[in-house]
Amino acid sequence: MIEPEREQSVRALLPLVRRLARRLKRFVPSLDVDDLVGDGCIGLIRAIDSFDPTRGPQLPEYARRLIVGAMLNGIRRMDPVSERARRIVRDGENQRYALAAARGEVPGAEEMEVRCPGYRRALAAAYRGQPLSLDAPLPAGEALARDWGDDPAQIVERRSERAWLAAQIAALPPRHRAVVLMHYFNGTSLRTVGRQLAISPQRASQLHISAIARLKRRVHAAAH
Repeated sequence: MIEPEREQSVRALLPLVRRLARRLKRFVPSLDVDDLVGDGCIGLIRAIDSFDPTRGPQLPEYARRLIVGAMLNGIRRMDPVSERARRIVRDGENQRYALAAARGEVPGAEEMEVRCPGYRRALAAAYRGQPLSLDAPLPAGEALARDWGDDPAQIVERRSERAWLAAQIAALPPRHRAVVLMHYFNGTSLRTVGRQLAISPQRASQLHISAIARLKRRVHAAAH
């Protein structure tokens, strides 16, 4: 595509980028629309540069997938809680609930720190949603949430589950990913998804079922 046509295509599809950013913002209210638009523009440019008019859908539909994919990658990069912190909290919570079931009472923070080193600091990161070095000492006077009636594992998931899910969707095979994004993010019926992907409604339904099964397996694997 020559440069004037490229610039024209970018200008023509910028409203699509903004529209998709607003939709994702409704799905994840904590996101910043400008950040989403910035990531989406990267996907838009990639789509324009790689678009082949002799294959597949028209440019807007082709670009839509790359735009959303770039936005999802941006969400993944913004996940404030490290995988290591999530793993430590998850392991600690498994031990915590096992002890609670055996004793009939929930163990305290000090005991959990002995049983699961790093748990206290990882829990602080989960509550505050900030990246922390798990090997560094806690800052003097740092206050931790002490409501042990809450489920810290759920707090971790509430802060990171959307970003984690976005990463898992982005890792799906191309057609599986396209079906999930078009159906759930764009509100497109599976029949219409099939038509836009040049496949039968039955095949679109199969891809949808397969994609959800893959995501469920990854959720299960992450929880164990």
